[in-house]
Amino acid sequence: MTDVEHHYAQLSDVLMHYVTAGQGPQTLVLLHGYPQSWYCWSEVIDRLGDRFRIIAPDLRGLGDTSRPVSGYDKKTIAGDVRELLHDHLGITQYAVAGHDWGGTVAFSLAADDAEHVTHLAVVDVAIPGDGNPNIGAGGKRWHHTFLLTPDLPEALIGGREDIYFNWFFDNYGHRPDVISAEARAEYLRTHAALGSLRTGFAYYRAVEQDVRDNQSRSEKLQMPCLAVGGTAKWGRGGEVAASLRTMAVEVEELLVDDCGHWVPEEQPDILSEALANFIEA
Repeated sequence: MTDVEHHYAQLSDVLMHYVTAGQGPQTLVLLHGYPQSWYCWSEVIDRLGDRFRIIAPDLRGLGDTSRPVSGYDKKTIAGDVRELLHDHLGITQYAVAGHDWGGTVAFSLAADDAEHVTHLAVVDVAIPGDGNPNIGAGGKRWHHTFLLTPDLPEALIGGREDIYFNWFFDNYGHRPDVISAEARAEYLRTHAALGSLRTGFAYYRAVEQDVRDNQSRSEKLQMPCLAVGGTAKWGRGGEVAASLRTMAVEVEELLVDDCGHWVPEEQPDILSEALANFIEA
């Protein structure tokens, strides 16, 4: 097992928890999605710790990072990560991979810090502003619309977080058991924190701003990009590459069989090797 070290960084607007691992020659930043934390990358970190210096933060409002009232558009969240890397850690060249909302944050980071990002990998998510009316797969992902309603989701889910989140863990993978009991316990631990529902749902409620921000960018990304999609039910499959190609010049596609949405935990061997080959090529 690759050892991880836990740290906190006091940034301009958040107290950010992050883990580090590995001593490789290149830096790889891993950004998690929702309703998860850095922990979703545990298996990937274990496989890549001997090849990269890995940094995996808990994003604003999630995991063990603080939960400010505002700032959940992905441009602002990417700014948190950029501040961690540049100002706190002194890192100026890095590759970044993001899953789910972490993929949209990774895109914003690559767009706003293009001279420092060597490679971008987006895992099982579409990018807001790609020309589609929303990123909820035309209603297939019903919770995207549900969570836009102010206050009601918090009232219905509060105190029942285990029922709500376990439904997604059970149904969004290619098998019900792809998210381990240990991982579920870790995620539910962080969702018990005061304000955690509000800040998690804020990622969805900021999507209109994300669309405006991404559509305002006049140039496509120039760095190499990798688009990864699971092919089983609830995986986004080829949608990931189709979305990213509207916003990036050079996009390589990887479709992962026997894999739904939770790619880092469902198929860590395939994803880890793909990331390493992509970045080290």
